[in-house]
Amino acid sequence: MKTNKLATGIVFWLLAASILFLFPACAQKITFLNSSVVPAAKGTVKVKQDKNNKNYVIQVEIQDLAEVERLQSSKQSYVVWMETDRGITENLGQLNSSSSFFSKQKTASLETVSAYKPIKIFVTAESGTDVRYPGNQIVLTTDNF
Repeated sequence: MKTNKLATGIVFWLLAASILFLFPACAQKITFLNSSVVPAAKGTVKVKQDKNNKNYVIQVEIQDLAEVERLQSSKQSYVVWMETDRGITENLGQLNSSSSFFSKQKTASLETVSAYKPIKIFVTAESGTDVRYPGNQIVLTTDNF
């Protein structure tokens, strides 16, 4: 009888410890809101802390995003931005576009790491990639998370 209680207790604590250990590895997945600029575009953002819990890994995936040159005011690139929990707006980088050999669907993606915790992600159409501040043409955005 004592052995059963001891085994049950050990299993319980091992399960609780493994849940606590795996919890920080879970990624938060956020969907972009519908866009009036590019209505067909759909996408998600995944945010998770790295193994040291000091940086945030940010993955952006977008499908059916029109070529940037085809927008009403022709631009050169799509740039992903992040609003942080410290009130900073940070340029995360340019979206990388591609299309599959077996599908005509265009996809765009970006994976990066930031020391700041994101609270909102948005995409703008820009004349270049090395811009310091986001332009006025916001193509996609998430709600605050």
